[in-house]
Amino acid sequence: MRIALLPVLAVLAACGTDENLNRVVGELASDRIELTAETNEPITAIAVAEGDTVDAGQELVRQDDARAIARLAGAEAALGQARARLDELVRGPRAEQIAAARANVEGANQELEFRQSELERTREVHARGLASPEALDRAQAALDAAQAALKLRLAQLEEMLAGTTFEELAQAEQAVKQAAARRDGARVDLERHTIRAPATGIADSRLFEPGERPNPGQPLMILLAGDQPYARVFIPERLRVRVSAGTPVSVHVDGLDEAVDGRVRWVASEAAFTPYYALTEHDRGRLSYVAKIDLDYTGRRLPDGVPVEVRLRLD
Repeated sequence: MRIALLPVLAVLAACGTDENLNRVVGELASDRIELTAETNEPITAIAVAEGDTVDAGQELVRQDDARAIARLAGAEAALGQARARLDELVRGPRAEQIAAARANVEGANQELEFRQSELERTREVHARGLASPEALDRAQAALDAAQAALKLRLAQLEEMLAGTTFEELAQAEQAVKQAAARRDGARVDLERHTIRAPATGIADSRLFEPGERPNPGQPLMILLAGDQPYARVFIPERLRVRVSAGTPVSVHVDGLDEAVDGRVRWVASEAAFTPYYALTEHDRGRLSYVAKIDLDYTGRRLPDGVPVEVRLRLD
């Protein structure tokens, strides 16, 4: 009778041994997100307390945004000025400006006629010996200046009648785009004075209080992301080739009566001790690979740091 029971006991012992060999340990953990400051403005309000549950997009910390508001107002004013200049060039010269240019041409013509008459009189007087050569030179210079002024007024009138050039329009359009980009940048700077939750989770740590002035890049708050933590365990070297993303597991969490189903999300490609190829066969058996396991648990959020024991369902 004893001899007949020996094979059965051997099989049961082997099963128990295999199950124990497929068990790994670890703890519950969450992805930690550091929310950093982008400016050194003082903190005006903190909307959550440590341990509060937050939703994605929820306001967490607000910094003084008076300077950012002023910069945004200046950028919007510059954009409005650039747009108005573009509209002016598209419309072209006003009728009043063209009329004024024509009047300037008429006045230049009258000035030229007067200077021509004055030069002729000066020549007659000089021929009779009643005028000095300097007077004749001044009259000639005045005539030359009147001719140049007439050319200038005619060119200005032709420019207005021709309208806006393609190059002027292109420059004005690029100026509008540049002003719009500066406005958008100032708007982003203003929005970043308010720190919002990038994901659903728990506000774990407040590192500053209202009134304090953080330096740019300093963490303001630590957020534990996700609706539920995951199990972070260590896969021994002997099981690594059999474990991959999607492997089903049973997770025994301290404090829960029943095991929780789960699946392996990720396994590290590098062992905790390197280089593994320089180790003996005995030492390689002590290597372990970090893995993350998602829990299929719909109850209240489990706390981080609780020890877990995971059975890998490798059959």
